[in-house]
Amino acid sequence: MTIWMPYIALCRTYICFFAACSTVTGYFLFSYHRMTGAFAVATAVFILSGGASALNQYQERHIDARMERTRNRPLPSGSITPTQALSFASLLIFSGLLLLWLSGGITVLILGFAAILYYNGFYTYLKRATAYASFPGAVVGMIPPAIGWIAADGSIVDARIAVLCFIFFMWQVPHFWLLVLNHGNEYEQAGLPSLTTVMSKAQIGRITFVWIVAAAIATLALPLYGSVRSTFVTLSIIPLAAWLIWNERSLTGRQPFLPPSPVLFRKINIYLFLIMSLLSSDNFFLT
Repeated sequence: MTIWMPYIALCRTYICFFAACSTVTGYFLFSYHRMTGAFAVATAVFILSGGASALNQYQERHIDARMERTRNRPLPSGSITPTQALSFASLLIFSGLLLLWLSGGITVLILGFAAILYYNGFYTYLKRATAYASFPGAVVGMIPPAIGWIAADGSIVDARIAVLCFIFFMWQVPHFWLLVLNHGNEYEQAGLPSLTTVMSKAQIGRITFVWIVAAAIATLALPLYGSVRSTFVTLSIIPLAAWLIWNERSLTGRQPFLPPSPVLFRKINIYLFLIMSLLSSDNFFLT
């Protein structure tokens, strides 16, 4: 098992897991009764996400070596060689794309390929050019639920999947900014543009809180566009949104500003996971 640990670390499996879950959410939002199809396309996204992560770490290995948070990753630490990482990433990307094609068809394959091009070919390098890369970078989070929806035979122009993808976009931005609040100085030391160079941490904290409030409120639009139909799920979303806003309120009003607790980062992830669970079960409550 030890020999595989560096390769598992390359994949950042927790990110792959969230991508796979968001794919299942999009799939079940359209069709709840095709479990095998949902599992196949989610597995494809999991593998593809692992490949994208491994390729990203290969691309940023020199930057990772200069940051405290990332210097122990497999490549900076020397656990594996760049050639091994690149070969592993290529294998996962090829396998993920192939499985996407087999499980979802050509449109799903194109979306998966576009995600790799956007994340590894555009966003990875945009981070080196601007401190505001998180805005266009958040687009990547919209693709997995769209993949699940289309694999289940949903239409790409349907308002129900559009509002779901928008919520994933809204979540991505504060998710990254919470990292910036704790590790912004490391980004600067590594030579990367950081929001901490253009705003104070107190300002970033307040903007992050406003964005979190907007993301929570955006989930309330799900029933308006038909993305949620059961009464149980509709009524469950409201207290969840209130819970998130209440728990993240410490991002504003503190003088002097203190770095946010890792608990805040975990809670915004828990919130999204609970929303995904509710949306995935929506059709179940209607049967």
